Formats: sequence, structure tokens, C-alpha cells
Amino acid sequence: MRKYKMILAVLCGALITNTVSAMDLSLDDAVSKVIAESNDVKKAEANVKKAQATLDSVNANRWVNVNATATYINMVNVEEPFSDQGVKLPPAFGGYLTQMTGYTQIPDNIFVAGVSISQPIYTFGKIGNAVDSARSAIKMSKTNKEMTKREVAYSAADLYWTAKMTDEIVKLAKKDLDNAKVSKSKLTATGRASRGNLVKIETDIASKEINLSDAEFNRDTAHRMLKIFAGIDIDEELNLTDDFPQEFASMDEKKLTSSPQWEVLQEQVKMYESKASSQRANGYPTLAAVGSYDYMTMGQDAGHIFAKPGSQSAYWGLALQVPLFTGGLNRANATVDAMNAETVRQDLDKVKKVTSEQYNTAIRQYNHLRDNLANMQNARDLAAKAYQFSQARFGSGQTSAVELAEVASGLYQLDIALLNAKYKILMSAESVKKLGE
Repeated sequence: MRKYKMILAVLCGALITNTVSAMDLSLDDAVSKVIAESNDVKKAEANVKKAQATLDSVNANRWVNVNATATYINMVNVEEPFSDQGVKLPPAFGGYLTQMTGYTQIPDNIFVAGVSISQPIYTFGKIGNAVDSARSAIKMSKTNKEMTKREVAYSAADLYWTAKMTDEIVKLAKKDLDNAKVSKSKLTATGRASRGNLVKIETDIASKEINLSDAEFNRDTAHRMLKIFAGIDIDEELNLTDDFPQEFASMDEKKLTSSPQWEVLQEQVKMYESKASSQRANGYPTLAAVGSYDYMTMGQDAGHIFAKPGSQSAYWGLALQVPLFTGGLNRANATVDAMNAETVRQDLDKVKKVTSEQYNTAIRQYNHLRDNLANMQNARDLAAKAYQFSQARFGSGQTSAVELAEVASGLYQLDIALLNAKYKILMSAESVKKLGE
């Protein structure tokens, strides 16, 4: 006896363990997990960082540019390649070299080091417009990220409510099958069941078993998809804690004044316009401050290259770079960007109309389905009463198994339709959130 009690305790413990291990998952948690796992959101975040890096690279053109060089040269006497006496120069140059360095000819080894500095002062909008274009690209990438998160949140809600609906359909299918089995037991208990009624009810039970099997398969499939997108272990049991609401608040229609999709296109227009201005500015002069310092030393061999003091030179000033002829390149590039801006402007006008209609349609669909829900609920309640009456009449032999099966099927279909209506209402609300401001 103690052995059986121990086995029973182990089984109960295993059952409790399985129950506890099921993960509770709310809609908000599911949406957060799916967004965190989304590759599209991660790519959108990478695009934001890329746009910010682009702005940094464009901004770098504003600041001081410093370059340092160090050069070592070994001179070769072309007339006497293997001579170590250096390279002879004409008398005029030789005198100058002697005066500057003390050498009568160029030594074999020369070392030159220097630093050059340049700072743009005025570029006629070349850099400024490029910076504005990069800033618009950053705003676009951030808004694109928000659009992506909304799309993923909508998909996550769809996965969650689909999985929840399959849970409810499994419960309905089990209840429908159990009712059919109860009816069979009542029929056989009287001892006066006709062969036709028995065959019909057996057929009905077989059909409902198939419905239950299909419902369980659909539930398992929906749960697996939710777990995959939410990054949950595939073997983890889920307990979806949010239930379908019994009532839905009304939603007022209003004019859509802003949308992430609009903001992306608006910033894209600004980006192309700024790029066009920057391309035009490439044809204008560039004024910059420049400076340089150089140090040079020479020696007959590399080991004594710094034996004598070297010569130094330095300068500073202003440089004006004027592009004289580029074959129309700047004007052509500016035209390309200007036409890109016009193309996007036309797309923006169309998208505004389409998105506004989609937004209003989602609100109207929500209210339409909400208004019909009360009538559908009433029809379902009446079908439930009709089934109770038919079940009572069937138990007393006043109706056939055919009529009972038809009434039960009608109730089951209305239960499914009611669930589907609630699902559509919820997804209409999610569409409004996705498209709205």
C-alpha cells in the first residue's frame, strides 16, 4: 500500500512541476519580447547608428585638418651610381646649397619632416547643406525605426491573439465533443435507442473528434510560432494570461494629421533638397586658412644625418580654391537630387491620401464590428438555449439525434464566429495604433 502511495505522490509531484513550469505570458510581455528579438528592429537600430556616423563624417569637414609627414631619401648619383660623394649641382645651385647647409653638393641622405594645417572658413553652403542632409537622414532612420517597431508590435499582437483564439477553440471543441458523448450515454441509458439515432450520434462524435484534433494541431502551431518570434524555448509551455475582452469601448473618428510614414517622406524630401544645394555649392569657391612647418636635415651617411643643424621653413595664409570647369558635373548632380526630391514629394501626396483612408477604415471597421458584437452575442446565447432545449427533448425521446447534432453544430459555429469577431475588433484597434500619430 505504501508503495502505491509513493508512486501516487511522485505522479502528483510531476503534475505540479509541469503546471508550475508553464510560462505566464501577457500581451504586453509578448510584444516586448517579439520586438527585442526582431531582426528588422535590430537592422533599423543599425541604420540609425550608420546615419549618425555619416553626420560625424560630414561634420569633420568643418574642423581643422592636420597632416604630418616624415620622409627619408637616399640620393643616387646618376653619373656615378656607386659614389658616396653625393650629387653635384651647377655652380649657381651649389652656392645656394653651401650657403644654406654648408655642403658643396647634395648629400646622399636627406630627412624631411613637416606638419600642414588647413581650416575651412567659408564654403558657400557646401558643408552646411551636407550637414543638413545628414541630419535629415538621421531623422528618417529614427522614424523608420519607430515604423518598424509598430509593424512588429502589430505582428506580435496578431500572434498572441491568434494563439489565444486557438486555445479557446480547443476548449469549445472539447466541450462540444463532451456534450455529444453525454447525449450518447443518455440515449443508450434508456435502452430504447433506435439504430438510426445511434449511427448518427456515433458519426457526430467522430466528426467532433476530428474537430478537436484539428483545433489542437492549430493551437500547437500558433504557440510554436509565438515562441519562435518571442525568443522563447520551443519546449516551454505557455499560459496566455490576457483574455478576450467582453466589452469594447467606442472609438471616435478623427482626421489623421501625422504619421511616421509621412514623417519619413517629409525628411527624405528635405534630405534631397539639401543634397542638391550642396552639389550646387561644389561649383562655388572655397576659402580656407592654411599653414605649414617643415624641417630638413642632410648627411653623407644615415648614421650622421642629424650631425649638423637642419633647415626650417614655415608659412601661413589664406587659400581660395576656385573650380573653373567640371563639365557640368555639379549642375547635373544637383538636378538628380532635385528630381529625387520631387519624386518623393509626389509619393508623399499619394501616401497621405492612402494612409488617411486606411486609418479611417480601421476606425470604421472597429466600430462596425463592435456594434455587431452585441447581436452576435445575443444570437449565440439563443443558440445555447436552443441546444439546452433540444438536449432535454432528446433525453426524453422527443427529438432525433439529427436535430440535436444540427443545433449543437450551430452553437459551435456561433461560438467560433464570436471569437473571430473579437479577434477582428482587437486587430482593428491595433491597425489604428500602427497607422496613427
